[in-house]
Amino acid sequence: MTVTDPATADAPGTGDARRAGVARPSPPRRRRGATAGGAAVWLLAPGGLLTLTVIVVPFVVALVMSLLDLDQYTFRQWLSAPFVGVDNYVEAVGRTSLPHAIWVSGSAAVIATLLALPLGVAAALTTHLPFRGRSLIRSLYLIPYVLPAFVVGTIWRIILQPDGVANQGLATVGITGGLWLNGPKSYLALIVVQAWSGWPLVYLLALAGLQGIDDSLHEAAALDGAQWRAKLRHLILPLLRPPVALAAIISLLHMVNSFTLPFVLFGVPSPHDVEVLPVLTYVESFQNLRFGLSAAMAVISLVLILVPLLVYLRTVRLDEPEAAA
Repeated sequence: MTVTDPATADAPGTGDARRAGVARPSPPRRRRGATAGGAAVWLLAPGGLLTLTVIVVPFVVALVMSLLDLDQYTFRQWLSAPFVGVDNYVEAVGRTSLPHAIWVSGSAAVIATLLALPLGVAAALTTHLPFRGRSLIRSLYLIPYVLPAFVVGTIWRIILQPDGVANQGLATVGITGGLWLNGPKSYLALIVVQAWSGWPLVYLLALAGLQGIDDSLHEAAALDGAQWRAKLRHLILPLLRPPVALAAIISLLHMVNSFTLPFVLFGVPSPHDVEVLPVLTYVESFQNLRFGLSAAMAVISLVLILVPLLVYLRTVRLDEPEAAA
């Protein structure tokens, strides 16, 4: 019994070609699809090679090093170093100050980000509308963002000296400053400096969000008689939520991974109150020469920052349908 394809049964010439045993040419759509797929592979190849070189290979090397008893004696032949399994991870969590460093890095980054958000949004609102000298004000706002972290740390280290500008300014209002680069107040100094250097990023993204709001929405709000405060609450701030949320996640990731600023500001070894995770990893690796232990700390820090990173990636992915719409 012969089964005839209903989709091709009525096509002219189809039955004659089958009976004659003539092979039909491949559909042109399939050839175009194969050509497009090959072109896509070649276009993605440089990015894939770069990802493999910059991300995958270093991560695999760090993962292997974290499982070895690697120090200054075994570093030359590190592939033959003693295999210790997860002992480096157990030692990092239980017998070092890694949990304290994670707490300092995470809490300082969260507080500094929360301080930077209103500063950046307020600066964007004040410079969004045209006025004389707006370009100069915008340029001044970007100074903390364009300065290298080494310069920012050096400037604030001078300001926060015991006889520096900070204590002199506080003395004029009757407040005793004290030590800002050592002791419990160093944690407050770390938050202030991180917030100062991080708020321009929030400012830039919030300003871009303001410029993306359609003028017709402002005109419709004006026709409805909405005052500035009502327009800010019900129109501007809701539309600014996506760029500000993205700025918060990027700032949080940057501050948690910040190495140069705490390194320059407090020196090495840093005070216990501001012993952040990147500096602790550096000390274990290049001062104590415990390369296996520092590699385990690096892997743990990578796992920790994956949480806000996944939130960031999900935020970007959720924006795609809105952009496509």
